[in-house]
Amino acid sequence: MGKITGFKEYDRELPQKEPVAYRIQNFQEFNKGYTDSQLHTQAARCMDCGIPFCHSGCPLGNVIPEFNDAVYDGKWEDAYNILTSTNNFPEFTGRICPAPCESACVLGIHSSPITIEEIEKHIIEIAFNKGYVKPNKSYIKTDKRVAIVGSGPAGLAAAAQLNKAGHDVVVFERDDQLGGLLRYGIPDFKLDKKIIDRRISVMQESGIKFNVNAEVGKNISTHELLSFDAVILATGSTVPWHLDIPGKELKGVHFAMDFLKQQNKKVSGIEYTEEHIIAQGKHVVVVGDGDTGSDCIGTSNRQLAQSITQIARKPIPSKERLKNNPWPSDKITFNTSSSQEEGCDRLWATETKAFISDDHGNVKAVQIIEVEYEVDDFGRRTKLGQSEPKEIPADLVLLAVGYQHTEQQLPEKLGVQVDSRGNIVATDKAYQTSVDKIFTAGDCRKGQSLVVWAISEGRECARKVDEFLMGHSELESKEAIHQYA
Repeated sequence: MGKITGFKEYDRELPQKEPVAYRIQNFQEFNKGYTDSQLHTQAARCMDCGIPFCHSGCPLGNVIPEFNDAVYDGKWEDAYNILTSTNNFPEFTGRICPAPCESACVLGIHSSPITIEEIEKHIIEIAFNKGYVKPNKSYIKTDKRVAIVGSGPAGLAAAAQLNKAGHDVVVFERDDQLGGLLRYGIPDFKLDKKIIDRRISVMQESGIKFNVNAEVGKNISTHELLSFDAVILATGSTVPWHLDIPGKELKGVHFAMDFLKQQNKKVSGIEYTEEHIIAQGKHVVVVGDGDTGSDCIGTSNRQLAQSITQIARKPIPSKERLKNNPWPSDKITFNTSSSQEEGCDRLWATETKAFISDDHGNVKAVQIIEVEYEVDDFGRRTKLGQSEPKEIPADLVLLAVGYQHTEQQLPEKLGVQVDSRGNIVATDKAYQTSVDKIFTAGDCRKGQSLVVWAISEGRECARKVDEFLMGHSELESKEAIHQYA
């Protein structure tokens, strides 16, 4: 802890953002960052809480009070080493993580929590600027070869850890660029793709090999994959939920990820052959109130949509924690994302009933029903009634209602068991599939989740692969790290 009374003297302060009118003119990141003085002050707010619940709030188990203390003292290399002892990619989580660690912050019980996510981002950016981030040059090689299918956050984390253990790692990515969800699912105004390229470059210098346009079962044979000593499937959860309602086949109704991927390719100057999905001049309706829906709003604003409406089935959340959502669990309260700040109409407790066609098979409206609920202190809903169906104009509908499971072709070809939900079967402890030397991590095992969980899964899976190959592992688990923190 840097300053004993810091949490009493200083208020929570987030970095300034570029004004809305300016930032929606481009796809650049718009958080300005802390000044040196602000960073020092925010780190000083971390209190001597005795039991740092932020550790358990973070899926990675980041050692948060210790790196805050190092930041307060200006010990940047120490802060970097502490942070990266549990997190391979703070530059990703510091930008796009919803920060469950902050929900668990002890100071948050009676005040505003520490700005953990922002401090994390500043540590890694300072580390890159000061040259602390170096390729891993392991002088001990095991001569064991590991194949990783998928270059999203889980696959990249597993690759980094196994490389550190001395194994030869090859990553197979079916897309034309590396990064998975990070590359084509997150808009550039939240995560500049140069940040991904910078990290990939460090990993390549460490000896990790990456193959793009490499799809197992098509141009990469399963025989070649199984020639490795171990295999990790980190293919994500990519099959979207379908809304089984009339009009879903109309022109102008698209899955959110198709829309976001096109824009990310456009920003990066990558050609695409698919039907162009453009929001400019259109009435856009986003179905779904999660992060992906928010990303669609921010992208539509930058494409100069005429109007944007976001539909959420659930009632508007409370501004305070309900009794079924106590501290230190992840906080579920009303919030406004940076994209929603930029402009949209938000409809709560609204059901999407049908997409209405014009005379040419194009969507022209969305039929909705507004539902009235009574919500008690425990979040239990009682339906009181509903409105008559009505229509809102829509030239473009973006479906952002989540993902069912990973694609099934690869597990089938490898004989890997999947569960009733379509996720690859492997336990939290072993990460090993029904096929002896095949392991799995991330959303394809856990189901749709957060980037921070994917990194955690990749790290823990890598340790189990290392144990499988060597009989033991020097890669510490997050539990072991906390024993010495």
